[in-house]
Amino acid sequence: MQQKRFQRRKFCRFCADKVPFIDYKDTKTLRNYMTERGKVLSRKMTGTCPTHQRELTGAIKRARTIALLPFMER
Repeated sequence: MQQKRFQRRKFCRFCADKVPFIDYKDTKTLRNYMTERGKVLSRKMTGTCPTHQRELTGAIKRARTIALLPFMER
């Protein structure tokens, strides 16, 4: 029989830091929300709120278009 482990509740890092908007030029931050293959991580994995998740995906897509981030890594 498995015991349930205590798991810390995930929180939105952008809400905690009170970030006014997510900048697409900040590639260092955006890379934390992507896999090595270039996929955007889900809310379930990262713990971001819905508002910031939408803003985050938009910023990642914008950064990809300008070639600041790769579409996919090999």
